[in-house]
Amino acid sequence: MATVGRFFRAPSTHFFLFGPRGTGKSTWLRHAYPDALWVDLLMPEVHRQFLARPERLRELVAGNADRPVVVIDEVQKAPVLLDVVHDLIEKRAGPLFVLTGSSSRKLKREGVDLLAGRALLRSLHPFMAAELGNRFNLDSALTTGLVPLVWSSQEAAEVLKAYVGLYLKEEVQMEGLVRRFDGFARFLEAASFSHAGVLNVSEVARECQVSRKTVEGYLEILEDLLLAFQVHVFTKRARRSLTAHPKLFWFDAGVFATLRPAGPLDRPEEIAGAALEGLVAQHLRAWIDYSGEDYTLSFWRTKAGSEVDFVIYGQHGFWAVEVKHSATVRSADLRGLKAFREDYPEAELRLLYRGSDALEIDGVHCLPCDAFFLGLVPGQPLP
Repeated sequence: MATVGRFFRAPSTHFFLFGPRGTGKSTWLRHAYPDALWVDLLMPEVHRQFLARPERLRELVAGNADRPVVVIDEVQKAPVLLDVVHDLIEKRAGPLFVLTGSSSRKLKREGVDLLAGRALLRSLHPFMAAELGNRFNLDSALTTGLVPLVWSSQEAAEVLKAYVGLYLKEEVQMEGLVRRFDGFARFLEAASFSHAGVLNVSEVARECQVSRKTVEGYLEILEDLLLAFQVHVFTKRARRSLTAHPKLFWFDAGVFATLRPAGPLDRPEEIAGAALEGLVAQHLRAWIDYSGEDYTLSFWRTKAGSEVDFVIYGQHGFWAVEVKHSATVRSADLRGLKAFREDYPEAELRLLYRGSDALEIDGVHCLPCDAFFLGLVPGQPLP
């Protein structure tokens, strides 16, 4: 994992680095700041010491004045430390602080203000294909994902199962985020069916036999744990009646594949199509974050049924992207993009498919998925 160059670039000021566990936050930081003073709150004895005496951080920093950077790993384990960090930053004579986290849940719950804006918020995502280069394999990415901890393992499938179980056990059960874990487990299975689909909270609640409010709470937990994210409808200059429900995506295609139950009545192409759309979503999300541009990621769906999987909109670009898990492009595959073009002629249109040739059909640039993933580089326009 250490040999894979990452697109993430650290700011020159204090910052939080959020990302799910296993995405390589610690690995990247140890490489970027080899001389940093390190506070690892995942170590039980360190965790106990700082929970009992948060002011110990001030003493530790004073005793290591030659260290230009202080890294506090998994800061959500001891949110009380942020008051000390805030005070040290205010004095303006201390080191650079980098605070990592795999969950914002506890920080929110305890009313922490994330240093009142004195530290920037940054994210580290699973690998992007362009980071891996010729080591990227699309089929593997769709089944075991691109979480660095999993990707670098010789037993990726087994590690992925353990990884998902670790999150559920440590972050949900041990933190007491839900009263009944069995209900939350049923919700996870139901939510896996909503991956890359329009999220109807009421339907999920009925399927799980819990209240709508409970499902809304569960969704908030998923997002706070950085396990899932929602994509909302593109509404700028809307000329048609649009759907109101967002789409739900798990943060990694492999996590989705592990959580999604499959039986004899499930069509493999349907699951593979959802995994592919999710892989595009996680790449676009990483591309936006690493580019540092003010882009928004949305989708477009009218109540009449016209739909485009992704809309990327910003000052330096406007794209509509449709994803198809097929080796050929049919005229029906272009309908949503053409309908979008009627309302937004300024947008560049892309269709991603599993074929091998780049095509131009009716003004739509059709691109093989492999070429799109490998060509998606932060700071550069969409391929």
